[in-house]
Amino acid sequence: MQNKNLDVRKAYLEFFASKGHEVIASAPLVPNDATLLFTNAGMVPFKSIFTGEVPRPTPPIRTSCQTCIRAGGKHNDLDNVGYTARHHTFFEMLGNFSFGEYFKTDAIAYAWEFVTEILKLPKDRLYVTVHENDDEAFKIWEKHIAKERIYRFGDKDNFWAMGDTGPCGPCSEIFYDQGAENFTSDEDYMGGDGDRFLEIWNLVFMQYERSADGTMSPLPKPSIDTGMGLERVSAIMQGKFSNYDSDLFMPYIDAVAKLCGKAYEYESGASYRVISDHIRSVTFLLAQGTTFDKEGRGYVLRRILRRAVRHGYLLGIKEPFMHKLVDVVVAQMGSHYTYLNDKKETIKEQIRLEEERFFATISSGLELFNAELANTKEIFSGEVAFKLYDTYGFPLDLTADMLRDKNLRVDEARFDELMAEQKARAKAAWKGSGDKSAKGDFKELLEEYGENEFIGYESLESKSKILALLDSEYKRTQSLKANERGWVMLDKTPFYAESGGQCGDSGEIVGVAHVFDTQKFHGLNLSFIETDKELKVGDVVSVKVSNERSEIARHHSATHLLHAALRKILGSHVTQAGSSVEATKLRFDFSHPKAVSAEELDKIESFVNNAIANGAAAKTEIMSIDDAKNSGAIALFGEKYDENVRVLSFGDVSKELCGGTHVKNINEIGSFFIVKESGVSAGVRRIEAICSASALNFAKNLRLELDEIKTELKSVEPLTAIAKLKDEIRSLKERVKNAASSQNLDFTSVGATKICVANTKNGDIKTMIDGFKNQHESAAIMLIQVDEGGKISLAAGVKNASIKAGEWVKMVAQILGGNGGGKDDFATAGGKNVAEIENALKAALEFAKEKLA
Repeated sequence: MQNKNLDVRKAYLEFFASKGHEVIASAPLVPNDATLLFTNAGMVPFKSIFTGEVPRPTPPIRTSCQTCIRAGGKHNDLDNVGYTARHHTFFEMLGNFSFGEYFKTDAIAYAWEFVTEILKLPKDRLYVTVHENDDEAFKIWEKHIAKERIYRFGDKDNFWAMGDTGPCGPCSEIFYDQGAENFTSDEDYMGGDGDRFLEIWNLVFMQYERSADGTMSPLPKPSIDTGMGLERVSAIMQGKFSNYDSDLFMPYIDAVAKLCGKAYEYESGASYRVISDHIRSVTFLLAQGTTFDKEGRGYVLRRILRRAVRHGYLLGIKEPFMHKLVDVVVAQMGSHYTYLNDKKETIKEQIRLEEERFFATISSGLELFNAELANTKEIFSGEVAFKLYDTYGFPLDLTADMLRDKNLRVDEARFDELMAEQKARAKAAWKGSGDKSAKGDFKELLEEYGENEFIGYESLESKSKILALLDSEYKRTQSLKANERGWVMLDKTPFYAESGGQCGDSGEIVGVAHVFDTQKFHGLNLSFIETDKELKVGDVVSVKVSNERSEIARHHSATHLLHAALRKILGSHVTQAGSSVEATKLRFDFSHPKAVSAEELDKIESFVNNAIANGAAAKTEIMSIDDAKNSGAIALFGEKYDENVRVLSFGDVSKELCGGTHVKNINEIGSFFIVKESGVSAGVRRIEAICSASALNFAKNLRLELDEIKTELKSVEPLTAIAKLKDEIRSLKERVKNAASSQNLDFTSVGATKICVANTKNGDIKTMIDGFKNQHESAAIMLIQVDEGGKISLAAGVKNASIKAGEWVKMVAQILGGNGGGKDDFATAGGKNVAEIENALKAALEFAKEKLA
C-alpha cells in the first residue's frame, strides 16, 4: 500500500539523483523564451537543448521540480480552475530529462521503479499506453507489466511535438485506475474522457526531427522528456479523487472557510477552490518579480487576483482578504522555495494594495453587471463587458465566469472589436521576453569553440582573433564586406555583453569597423558591427572599448549604492525589480508599497553622496552561490547564476552578486542626483538618477537656469521676488473679483423672489451670480456675456425659488442657437446668435415670472 504521508517532491528528486541525474532548481516562471508568456512545462528551461540551438550539457541527464503557470496565451486553464478536479493555474511538474544519454529502456525502467517501489502504487491499478506504431516501447513495457495492460493509441493521444517543425516523437503514458466502484459513466474506460483512469506520468521519446514538408528524420541523439504532475500524484497517494481534497490544498480551503465563516462542501465549493489555486499563482509570480499591470504578464497576474477576489465576494467576504492567505502559501511551500520566506511581507503588501484598488470599484461594477443581466436572455452585451473591463477593472474572463452560473455567454466578438479599437488608439502592444534571437548558428559555434573569453574586467583594449562572423540574420559567413552589418565573435573580447541591466559595450575594431552593441547569445559574447573595410574570419585585429565604458561603470556602481540606501532608509523589504544602466543615466526599480516622500528621497540621495565622499575600494571575490548568499550578498531572483559567482563589495556599504563592470573606488562616481521618482505598478517604484559627468552637466544647467530666473525677476533673491509676485497676483485677482461682484444689477420682484436678467459686458458671471444669491433670501438670476470672438456664455442661478436653473438656461440657449444645462440651482450654456440676445433676455424674464406666478 502506498505511503500517504510520502513527500512526493523530495522522493522524486532523490530517486533520480541516485540514478546519476543532476538536480536542477526550478527555473523562473517568466521564461527566457519570446514565444511563451510563462513557463508552462518542465521541459521549457531545456527547450534550446532539445531544439539543438545549444549543445547538450554535462552531465546530460537532469531532474527537476518545475513551477509552472497556465493562465494565458495558448496554454490557458484559467476558465476551468475550480470547476474540475485537476485544473490549476499554478502547478509543479516533476521531470527527468536525458539529452542523448539514455532512451526508452532506461526511461521506462526508471518510471516503473519509481511508481511501484517508491510510491508503492499497486500494480493491479496501473495501465500503460504507447503509440500505435511504437513496437519498441511495447516490448520494453512487456518486461514490467502484463501486455493486456498496455494500450496502443494514435497521434492524438500518444505523439508529442514541440511545434509544427522540430524535435518530436511518440510518448508513453502511465495511468492509475481509481476504481470502477467510484466512476460509472460511459466514458470511464481506458482511452475515454472519464476520470476513472487517470494519467499520472508522460514519457516523451524525442526521436525525430520534423521538417516543414512533414518529413520525419531520426535524431542522431534521441532524448527523453518526462512530466509527472505533483498535485495529481499527491492526491492519488492520499486516496483522493480531486487534487483539491489533498493536503496540498486543504489548508487553503480551511483558511478560506474560516475567513468567510462557512463550511466547505465539495459540490458547491468552486469558489473555495478558485481562491486556493489562485493564491499560489499570485504569491509565486509576485515573489519572482512579476507585478500587477495593465498588459502582458502583469495583466494576467491582475486578472488571476481579481477572479479570486470576486469569488471571495460570492462567499460574503466584502473586504481585502487574499493577502491574509500568503502566510498559508509560505507555511506550505516555503521550506522548498525558500525565497518565499524572505519576500512574504512585501508580497502581502502588494496584494493588499491591489485588492483595495479592486474593492473600490467592485460594487459599482456589479451594479452595472446586474443591471445588464436583467436585460439579457442569451448573450450578454459586449459593450457592457468592455465597460466593466475598461472602467471597473473586470477582466473578460471574470465577466464570463459570473455568467457561467447563469448559463449565459458574453458577446466576445464585440468585446474584441472594442479592445482592438482601444489598442489601436493607444498604439499599445505587449512584447514577450527572451533571447535576442530565437534562431541562428549558435549551436555549431558553441560546439566548435565553446564560450569565448571576456577580458573586459582587466582591459579595454586587446589584440583578438576573429573566430566567426555572422550576418544580420545570425547566419555564419566567412566575411563581411565594406559597409556591411553583422556580428563578430572574438576569441577574447573586452566588450561587455548586455546583462544584469548594464547596456552592452560599443567601441571599434581599430581601422576596420564600428562596434555599436554587444549581446550574449546562449553564452556567446558577440558584438554588432558595421564595417569600413572587408573583415574575414581568422583576421587578427585590434579592438578598443568606447570611453563610455567608464561612465557606464560609474552609473552601475551607483545603482549598488542606491540599492543599499533604499534598504537602509525604506527597509529590508526593498528588493530590486529591474534596472537599466547607461553612460548618461540609471534607472532602478524596486519593491515598495507607496511613493517615496521628498524627505526620504533627500535621505537616500545624501546616503549615496556620503558613501561616495567617504570612498571605498571595490572588492571582487569568486565563491560558490551558497557561500555568497551566506556571506550576506544580495542576489536577484530569476538571474541565472553559475555554480561559482562573482561577489562585488564596496566596504561595508554594499555587497551584491554582480557580473557587471564597476569603478575601482566609489569616490570615482563623483556626485549623485535623483532626478525622478515614480510608480511602475502596484508595489513597485522607480528611481531615475545620474552621476559623474551627467551630474556635473545637470548642476551646470541648474545654475544657468537660476541665473536666467534672477535676470527675469531682476532680483538676486528669486524666492523673495516670486513671493512678492504671488502677493501681487493674489491682490489683483481679489480686485477683479470685487469689481465684478460689485456691479449694479437691476432686478424685479415676484413675491419674495428677486429676479435679475442681464447682459453683462465684463466680470466673472458665476461670481456675480453667487454674489446676487448671497444678497437675497430668494433669488433667480440669469446673466449673458459675449466675448471678443462673438461667443455667447450664459449662466443661471436659483435660490429658494420654484425655478429649475437647468431647464431655464436650456430654453434661453436654444433661442441663441446653442444648448446647455445643469443642476436645479446652477446651470450654464453657450450660444452663437448674438442678434437674438434681446429676445433671449425677454424670454428669460417671462419664463421666470411665469414659473413664480
